[in-house]
Amino acid sequence: MVERALELSASDGCIVLADEGSTANLRFAGNTLTTNGVARSARLTVIAIAGDRVGVVSRAAVRPDQLADVVAAADRAAREATPAEDARPLVEGVPASAHWDEPVTPTDIGVFEWFAPALGEAFAAAEAGGRKLYGFAEHSRTTTFLGTSAGLRLRHDQPTGRLELNAKSADLKRSAWTGVATRDFADVDVTGLDSSLARRLEWAKNRIDLPAGRYETLLPPSSVADLMLYMLWSAGARDALDGRSVFAKQGGGTRVGERLAALPVTLSGDPSAPGIECAPFVMAHASSRESSVFDNGLSLAPTDWVQDGTLEALLQTRHSADLSGLPVTPAIDNLIMRGPEGGRSLEDMIASTERGLLLTCLWYIREVDPQTLLLTGLTRDGVYLVEHGEVVGEVNNFRFNESPVDLLGRITEVGSSAQTLPREWNDYWTRTVMPALRVPDFNMSTVSQAS
Repeated sequence: MVERALELSASDGCIVLADEGSTANLRFAGNTLTTNGVARSARLTVIAIAGDRVGVVSRAAVRPDQLADVVAAADRAAREATPAEDARPLVEGVPASAHWDEPVTPTDIGVFEWFAPALGEAFAAAEAGGRKLYGFAEHSRTTTFLGTSAGLRLRHDQPTGRLELNAKSADLKRSAWTGVATRDFADVDVTGLDSSLARRLEWAKNRIDLPAGRYETLLPPSSVADLMLYMLWSAGARDALDGRSVFAKQGGGTRVGERLAALPVTLSGDPSAPGIECAPFVMAHASSRESSVFDNGLSLAPTDWVQDGTLEALLQTRHSADLSGLPVTPAIDNLIMRGPEGGRSLEDMIASTERGLLLTCLWYIREVDPQTLLLTGLTRDGVYLVEHGEVVGEVNNFRFNESPVDLLGRITEVGSSAQTLPREWNDYWTRTVMPALRVPDFNMSTVSQAS
């Protein structure tokens, strides 16, 4: 399909992306498997280039006899388009993927071969312990073929797995959530996850009401991931140059080179990071303020967005890099945060806390002010009070107001980093490695009635 589309195009240049996807899932409720299924999908995107004009047409499940019409529509869209400000020569000189023309291997229900029996054992343990498990396990595999009239022939196979697990007491009044990301489900410890949820339900037997205010707060890796991902998504160089984001420098330019964090934390992306490997080249199905179709096939390298506490780079296309004078640093599909060597575990951080909150997961996060990246959101499925190194009970839910950029400057401890699953954003992003953080004054702005 890619080769034929390139042959059919009558435009000056052409980029074709073909995505072949497959998913397998298990869903469960009340300690019982409820549904399972598999699905396949296919999408073809044709990007036609006429001089400095671009036409993009994307269609699902394109048949061979429909291909000429899709390409003709893209050619026509390019001729009728206005000039593209990000127009650049197509990327050349990248060696073809060695497995370019090998058959696509879809995922199937067999990916749960070892996980499903362990889940059944967790159901039995939960039933015996008077709790109910709810959630789902999903595995997907997406193969993307990228071909261009400049000679690129690149392919990437991306496996993605996630498990969300929610435990409730028998009367459904207490609830706790956990989740993990995985490439193949072979490394998922269901027994350990269930045990951690059981412990949190025990904590929740003692209910403590607290008022709104600023509290010393421990953020586990999952909560940190939700906040840091929003910061990354807001780190477009073009928005910063235009004065539209928290990374805009007063008087013009960007804040690259400015110290953001009091502690030497590093926030980075790396296509080859073990366990969270992702595409090593740009795959842009459309242009935006953070991506450019002209950059398709551009090689990706390990990139520090924040290095030892200092803002090192922003999301850059070749076009925005020309405007900013900074290196080209395209987006990478994973995110890693690390602090100084020797960071403690979350359990050790709890043990050294005199009085504070343990904020297990965030929910319904929305932006309030892009100039400061002030976010608001809710707590959910467990906020716990820690006193004298021990969790003494569950407290009411809150609405919080915090900026992840401002928060970086206030953290007083960075724990050890581990792979985690964000609660809010895992529909879009699963590949994260994060530490737990200690914040001395996390802003719980109001008490929430959510339960």
